[in-house]
Amino acid sequence: MSLKPALFLVIFLHYYSIATLGSDPDPVQDFCIPNTRIATCKNSSAATVEDFVFSGIKLPGKFSETGIAAKPVNVNIFPGLNTLGMSFVRADFEVGGINVPHYHPRATEIAFVVEGRIYSGFIDTENRIFAKVIEKGEVMVFPRGLLHFQMNVGDTPATILGSFDSQNPGLMRIPNAVFGSGIEEKLLEKAFGLNAKEIAKLKRKFSPH
Repeated sequence: MSLKPALFLVIFLHYYSIATLGSDPDPVQDFCIPNTRIATCKNSSAATVEDFVFSGIKLPGKFSETGIAAKPVNVNIFPGLNTLGMSFVRADFEVGGINVPHYHPRATEIAFVVEGRIYSGFIDTENRIFAKVIEKGEVMVFPRGLLHFQMNVGDTPATILGSFDSQNPGLMRIPNAVFGSGIEEKLLEKAFGLNAKEIAKLKRKFSPH
């Protein structure tokens, strides 16, 4: 299946799933410190079709050491999404590639498999796991704020498209958040039953470079 019809399908599923829901606007950032500068919208008369088109996901991105190349399309990259309450991602997986356990604090995600076979799942707040291998043409939903993950278990590269019900869903990768954020080492040793040498190794691996 080409990316174009797959894109239409994911957007349709996104709007179908939220069409009957209504609520107060959710935060689209972690916090907001008041600034004297006031952001304003472009005058609508100056808008063009190019403001509503993004071409940056035609090809895969750069693959990480975990075998995934993710290209997010959120309001920070595609300003045309501003105030529209949705965003998008393309993720390509090498054979055996993984999307490490992570969550999106501000969005539910719908993931559509364009190509390949992906072991995909999430964990609820009672530590129950909901996981299975989903294949080309199948869709899985990850409820907002719940830990989820993906791994290419096929013999060929895989591609998924994901849609979010927030213009800026946020992303917290668990390994990076735990070992790369500067949490006191003694706490990590007690939490994970690891010694100082093991913690130091993990901190070197996941700390920002």
